[in-house]
Amino acid sequence: MGARTQVLELAILGRLRDAPTHGYELRKHLNATLGAFRTLSYGSLYPALRSLTERGLIVAEDAGAASSPLSGRRARIVYRITGAGRGHLEDSLAVAEPAAWDDDASFDVRFTLFASTDATTRLRILEGRRARMVDRMENLRQSFARTSRRMDSYTAELARHGLEQVEREVAWLERVIDTERGTRGALDYDDIAPAAPPPTSTGPPGPPGTSPPRGTRRPPSADADGAPATRNENPLSKEQP
Repeated sequence: MGARTQVLELAILGRLRDAPTHGYELRKHLNATLGAFRTLSYGSLYPALRSLTERGLIVAEDAGAASSPLSGRRARIVYRITGAGRGHLEDSLAVAEPAAWDDDASFDVRFTLFASTDATTRLRILEGRRARMVDRMENLRQSFARTSRRMDSYTAELARHGLEQVEREVAWLERVIDTERGTRGALDYDDIAPAAPPPTSTGPPGPPGTSPPRGTRRPPSADADGAPATRNENPLSKEQP
């Protein structure tokens, strides 16, 4: 079985785990969500479905619409994952091999299934992918530096665009890894409330003209004699929220 076929089967099982799906809807989903399968044809999909069915990982069921020779309609087949298929999927998601990050299609599929992958495996795949993309980025930089002078402006611009794409992916991977490790990476800034300042005791008020006890802070609404401070009513001087 080829590597692309294995990736396709993993993507199919991951989709069917959520709900039974028609072949047309399955192809539409894979084309829309997985860049590696945007050109997926029925000639690739149905052999994979047949192989999964023969191995007992999925079953093909009649959707209930009986075929009619007069109308020309054929019964719609719905594919559903089996218990064996779920077990196969779980075993596959627990493995982190170089193919999971070296191959673009494999990484895309594995990333879409991270919600069902344990944290250790997720982090290993992400770090492997980052190392792979850093190598690719350095190779592209060196190649561009050697050959850019011999390129016409359009070829050079295309090469620069490819390098920028890899650089953006490396930066994105670093943010995702940062988040996976539980640190305050860029991806989770919006979900983290700012830390509250430590409470400061103002202490009991003393007699007029005396200083507050050491280690306490005078309330901002009082002057040195304990009288209310005069408000500045100039609206431009107020701190905007």
